[in-house]
Amino acid sequence: MSLFDTLAAQVLGGNEQSSALSGLLESHGGISGLVEKFQNGGLGEIAQSWVSTGGNLPISEEQIQAVLGNETVANLAEKFGVDPQQAASSLTTLLPQLIDGLTPDGEVPTQDGGNVLSAGLDLLKGKLFS
Repeated sequence: MSLFDTLAAQVLGGNEQSSALSGLLESHGGISGLVEKFQNGGLGEIAQSWVSTGGNLPISEEQIQAVLGNETVANLAEKFGVDPQQAASSLTTLLPQLIDGLTPDGEVPTQDGGNVLSAGLDLLKGKLFS
């Protein structure tokens, strides 16, 4: 199980969706790569809201598909066991939760993964010692 799998399972619960989303993160260069993809797609404000400590701005199914691409959404749909429209709909909720949960201090993790590891350890600490 990769670090992203472990963290996604902690944020979203241990299921196939969290594993598929961790794969999405890994394939786009982690959190910073995925946030950059949304910025390049004109949705930087939305993605930044998921990173920040405030509320998460909503995203539509169409915006998800426009940024991630139909092939990526179709691949996730296959992993989720649903059709692409349902996958895009699920991503409108799951992706903001995942990014928000992996950036508890309102910062995109550094390239070396230090912030991701720290966030993961904080999540685990909260689960184990609460």
